[in-house]
Amino acid sequence: MSHIHHECELERHIVEQLEAAGWLVGKSADYDAGRALFTQDVMDWLEDSQSPAMTKLRNMNGAGTEAVVLDRLVKQLDNKVDGGTINVLRYGFAVAGGGTLAMSQALPEDSRNETVIARYAANRLRVVPQLRYSLDKADEIDLVFFINGLPVATVELKTDFTQSVEAAMQQYRADRKPERKSGGLEPLLAFKRGAVVHFAMSDSDIRMTTKLAGDSTFFLPFNRGNDGAAGNPPGDNGHYPVSYFWERVLQKDNWLHIFHRFVLQERKEAQDVNGKTYFKEGLIFPRFHQWEGVTKMVDAVRVEGAGQPYLIQHSAGSGKTNTIAWTAHSLIRVRRPDGEPYFHSVIVVTDRQVLDQQLQDAIQQIEHQAGVVCAIDRQQSSLPKSQQLAKAMLEGVPIIVCTLQTFPYAQKAILGEQSLRDRRFAIIIDEAHSSTGGSTADDLRYVLTGQSEAEWEKLSKEERLSVWQSSRSRPGNASYFAFTATPKHSTLSLFGRPRNASAPVSMNNPPAPFHLYTMQQAIEEGFILDVLKNYASYEVAFKIGSDMVDDKRVDEKSAGRKLARWLSLNPVNVGQKVELVVEHFRKNVAHLLGGQAKAMVVTSSRAAAVKYHLAMEDYCKRKGYDDVRAMVAFSGDVPNSDVEEPSLPADHQFSEANLNPGLNGRDMRKVFDTPDYRVMIVANKYQTGFDQPKLVAMYLGKRCTNQPSA
Repeated sequence: MSHIHHECELERHIVEQLEAAGWLVGKSADYDAGRALFTQDVMDWLEDSQSPAMTKLRNMNGAGTEAVVLDRLVKQLDNKVDGGTINVLRYGFAVAGGGTLAMSQALPEDSRNETVIARYAANRLRVVPQLRYSLDKADEIDLVFFINGLPVATVELKTDFTQSVEAAMQQYRADRKPERKSGGLEPLLAFKRGAVVHFAMSDSDIRMTTKLAGDSTFFLPFNRGNDGAAGNPPGDNGHYPVSYFWERVLQKDNWLHIFHRFVLQERKEAQDVNGKTYFKEGLIFPRFHQWEGVTKMVDAVRVEGAGQPYLIQHSAGSGKTNTIAWTAHSLIRVRRPDGEPYFHSVIVVTDRQVLDQQLQDAIQQIEHQAGVVCAIDRQQSSLPKSQQLAKAMLEGVPIIVCTLQTFPYAQKAILGEQSLRDRRFAIIIDEAHSSTGGSTADDLRYVLTGQSEAEWEKLSKEERLSVWQSSRSRPGNASYFAFTATPKHSTLSLFGRPRNASAPVSMNNPPAPFHLYTMQQAIEEGFILDVLKNYASYEVAFKIGSDMVDDKRVDEKSAGRKLARWLSLNPVNVGQKVELVVEHFRKNVAHLLGGQAKAMVVTSSRAAAVKYHLAMEDYCKRKGYDDVRAMVAFSGDVPNSDVEEPSLPADHQFSEANLNPGLNGRDMRKVFDTPDYRVMIVANKYQTGFDQPKLVAMYLGKRCTNQPSA
C-alpha cells in the first residue's frame, strides 16, 4: 500500500470496488468516440430486454441492424428539443419497424411485475478507466460511467498528497472543453448530449458540474459535511473520506434511481442588461445532502409506515424547493411489496406560489404526465377552497398543494371524514417560507395541538411532547415532513425526534432533526453569505459616521463634526433611515458587480413597507437621484388608515400594483432582475427562497430574533 496516495492507486481502488459490487469494467479501445457510446452495452441491453423488437429489426435490416439502431440512437441524443442523455435514458428512442426502444429500466416500486423486474436486472452499469474520448487528441479521462452504453458521468481524480480537488476542477476548465479543435462538439462533453454530470474528486473532497464551459465552468460541492461544517469526515479503518461515493452513491439501485427520479432539466426565463428576454437551460443533479435526505426519509417510511414526524433542517441555500419536489414525488411512489401505496396523497403546505409550478415541472419531467399536482388556491373553480381540498383528497389526487390558511380543512377532513379513515397522507410543510404576518410554525402548531404560542412557551419540554403525542389532531394515518432552516423550540418539539431513539425525550436527550444541513456548511460551501460578518446596527452605523460609505480613515475631530447631524437624528424616523439606506447604497453598494448590485430593505410590517417606499421615492426625487429606483412587495392591500399618508384619503388602499406602476403586470422577481430596479422593499415576502444573485446588501428595519450584539 505504499502508493495509496497516488491517483493510479485511488483509481484502481474505485474500479475494484465497483467490479466487486457488480459493475462491468470496460476498455477504452471498445468505446465509440464518434458516437460517444459503449456500443456493445447498447446492443446487449436491447437484445436482453427487448428481444422481440430486435428480432423484427434484424429481419428488416439484416447485417446493417446495429448501424441502423446506433445511428438512430445518436440522432435522438442530438435532438435539441426532446433529445439528450436524460430524455433518452428515461423515454427511449424510436426506430422504424421496431417502435420505441427503452434505454433503461427504473427500479420497480414493488415486486409484482416479473417482466419489469427481469428488465431491471438487465441494466448494465459499466466503468471505463482512462477513456480516450476524442477523435482529435489522445487525452484520457480518469473514469467514465455508463448505463446501458450511454455515458452518464465522468471523473477526474487527484490526491491531496499530490494535487487537490482544485487541480481537478482546473483540468476540466482548461483541458475538457466541449468544443473540438476540428469544429463541432465533443459528444461526451457536450451539455445535455453527453455525460450528465462531471465530478472533480480528490481522496477527501468531491465537486460536480453539469455543464462544461471552459473557464466559466461552475462546480458545486458533493460532500457529506463534516460535523456541521463543509467537507468530509476522515475515513474510518483505512477508508478514503470520499468512499461514500462508490459505496453508496454508485450502488446500482441508488445510481439508477438518481438518473430516473432526481436529475431535472431546467429552463429559466432571464433578461440581459438591455432588458432583452432569453432562456437559460440547465441540468440539476442533486447535491449530496438533498439525495441523502430524501433517500433517508423514504427508507424510514418503508420501515415505520404512516403516522410519524420528520423534521428536515436544511439551511437557506440548501435548495429546499427541489428537495421538497423530490420528496413529494418519492413519497407518492413508494409502495409496499403487495403494491399498496404507503401514502394515497401528499399534501404540500406552502405560501410560495412558485413551489406548485416547480413541483408540476419536476413531476412532468420525471413522470412524463400531467394532472399529478393540484394547486388548491390557484385552480379555477366555483367551489370554496375547503370543498376543493376535500374533493381532491377523496379523489386521491397524488400531490395536493395548499396554503397554511387552507390546511386546517385538510386536517379536519383527515380526522373527521369517514371515507378518508382508511387513506394515508404525507403532509409536507414548507414552514420556513411564510408570506403571512405570523409564523407558519406558530399557526401550524395551533392547528395540530390547540396550544397558543404563549401557552406553548409555558410548557416544559416533557409537557410539550406529551401534548403533541396525546393530541387528537395527530392522526395515525398521516406523516408530517416539516422543512425549515431555523426551527423554533416548538417546531423541534412538534416534529423532532430524540437524539437517542431508544430513550424518551428529556433535557439530556432533546428532540433533534431527522436530517440536517447546517447554516455553517452552507456558508463554507459558498451558497449563502455570513451576513453577521458585515452586520452593524443603525446606532452603530451613525456612530461610525457617514464616512463609512467612502471607507476612509479620518481623525476623531473631523469625524465628530461630520457626525453631529447623524447623532441628532431620531432613530425611529423612517425618513432619516431611508436617507441612510439610499446614501449608503449609492456610495458603498451600487458600483459592485459591474454596477448591477441590488439591495433589499426588510421592514417590520406591510404598512412600514409602504412608508419606506413612499419616503424613498420622495427622498430620491428631492435629491435628484435616478439610480436608486425601488419596488415594494407585500401581499394584499394596505389601508391608508395604517400608513397615515396625509396627501391621500384615509380610505385609500395601497397595493403592489398602484405602488409599482412600472411592473405592468410582469412577475416582480423577473423585473427586479433587470437594470430598472435596484432596491426591493419587503415586509415578509421574498425574505427566504428568493434566488437573486445580484443581491449584495440587506437593510433590516425590524427586530431580529436572537439579534446579534453590535
